[in-house]
Amino acid sequence: MSGPQSRLGSVLRHLVGAPDPKAAQAAHEAPSPVFKHALTPTLFLERAAAIEPDAEAIVHITTNGRTLRRNYAEFADRARGLAWYFSHHGYRRIGILAPNTPAFLETIYASAAAGGVLVPANYRLIAADVAYIFDFADVDIIVADAQFASLLTEGTDCYASTHPTVPILIDDDIDTTQGELRGPFDAAVLEGLQFEAHRADIEDRGWAGLQAFVASQPGHKPLDEDDTIAIPFTSGTTAKPKGVEFTHRGAYLAALANVAEAGLNGQDDDHNNDGPDRCRYLWTLPMFHAVGWTFPWSVCAVRGTHVCLRKIDYPLIWKLLREEGVTHFNAAPTVNTLLCADPAAERLARPVKVTVAASPPTAHLFEQMTKLNLHPVHVYGMTETYGPITRGYILPSWNKLPGQQKFERMARQGHGFLTSLAARVIKTDDDAQPITAVNKKGVTTFVDVPRDARTIGEIVFRGNICAKGYYKDPAATEKLFAGGVLHSGDLAVMHPDGSVQILDRAKDIIISGGENISSVALESILVEHPDVLEAAVVAVPDSHWGERPKAYLTTKTRSGKPVSIEQQAFLDWVKHQSGISRFMVPREMEVVKELPKTSTGKLQKNVLRQWALKGTPDDVKVAP
Repeated sequence: MSGPQSRLGSVLRHLVGAPDPKAAQAAHEAPSPVFKHALTPTLFLERAAAIEPDAEAIVHITTNGRTLRRNYAEFADRARGLAWYFSHHGYRRIGILAPNTPAFLETIYASAAAGGVLVPANYRLIAADVAYIFDFADVDIIVADAQFASLLTEGTDCYASTHPTVPILIDDDIDTTQGELRGPFDAAVLEGLQFEAHRADIEDRGWAGLQAFVASQPGHKPLDEDDTIAIPFTSGTTAKPKGVEFTHRGAYLAALANVAEAGLNGQDDDHNNDGPDRCRYLWTLPMFHAVGWTFPWSVCAVRGTHVCLRKIDYPLIWKLLREEGVTHFNAAPTVNTLLCADPAAERLARPVKVTVAASPPTAHLFEQMTKLNLHPVHVYGMTETYGPITRGYILPSWNKLPGQQKFERMARQGHGFLTSLAARVIKTDDDAQPITAVNKKGVTTFVDVPRDARTIGEIVFRGNICAKGYYKDPAATEKLFAGGVLHSGDLAVMHPDGSVQILDRAKDIIISGGENISSVALESILVEHPDVLEAAVVAVPDSHWGERPKAYLTTKTRSGKPVSIEQQAFLDWVKHQSGISRFMVPREMEVVKELPKTSTGKLQKNVLRQWALKGTPDDVKVAP
């Protein structure tokens, strides 16, 4: 057996992407203990169907306006049939271009069960970017929702014309009745089930037979939990998106962490309570985003119900929250802000846990949500960490805090997840580069910031839910894991209790006259104005101070019209807010119809900086 130092070295080499031929050879030659199994989240669906086949697994409003309901037996059968279809035809890289539909959930499970790799693409991208993702990831087949298939098929240089050998499997997303299958996607499911039923050389049917068949195919081997299960892509707002390699083991551990951290199995099992007896999860978060933060696996792990949602529709969300007994959903701060401001908003009879991430929320938003019985579970992470990797744990003592203090603490990014190590904030220099030191053993290490809630550093991670790296990009992988930690690029402070609080991305810190201004902190003050809905702050050049903050705002709506805000009156209001230093006060603000955001709800501050330098486009300004 190798010693601790040798084993640690192997872990670090895995993190930074450096090859270790001897370790790799030993890992494949040494037999695994017979009592162990490879960790893969695909097991969760098979298990749920075996335990409670009649439990409601999926609720979905189809494109033809019908409500589709499927139990776990049906969900598992369809996913297994699709897996047999992929295996029989030798499809190893399965692309998917779809909103939050049952077909997406089935493809997530089928691709992994077939020994393949899922490649989800954002259907809100332009056709060229979608084509780039599928081409770069070398997909063999694409499952495409009928509404978005044109991104692949229209135009002289479309993906379909340049990749004629890659089939496109269309899902019509309409309701079906028992015994009827409609469209190419459902036909593929049926073909797979028929292939399974007529295989004379398969001793076991079902999932076990499928896994045995997959392992027997040329080029396949028994599942290794460190194999890639999916390649979701980053948003790519400033460069080409990068493919992040998720492993079976990492997805399994991240999914179980979300079960605990989001409280998915917090309901009673005795079926005697007056509320839902299991989690009912509403799909407001796109499944293409980091494979839905691994929640497609988490919900099945607790035999919960997936309430699918094709698009963000705030009145419909409120309807589903009330009528479908939703217990949980995930959403970015901007989605929660607009949900709270929707005319259909009203306090719910039962509490709903809302996992909030994507960009730092404000205490004001958390207060608004709580009044509506939407209880925020604040997490932080990135695609490279399978989604969430820290959580803001709400402590009982906080209930005694005055005023906004409880919500301010809730808005911190918090502590490391159950299946990760503690998050660190390391010291950086003026260019946001890590500062290192040599310890007593002569080893170069990073230096942690003091727990003083003032010293700014970069958040870094180590642990089981850090992704394998970037697909076909060893240079970017090495940079991501430089020094044996995963670098987030987010600047934060560490509080005395060990909780992390983000101040900004390194590029978003505003340095005015030598003073650091956190745009996040300033935005949290601006949204407390009674007429402000959202706020975003970026730096603009200043001849005296070097740069200064400029605010962009959207306003609330009254009587069907946006509220008007006079600039000088607003800036005077900001100056008199407690806790704000004079150098932080913006000299100018601009009201716009909407703030630029990514498809996952993050503010695009690179676009705002362009507006600040070149002028805001007329089509986004609010008319006086």
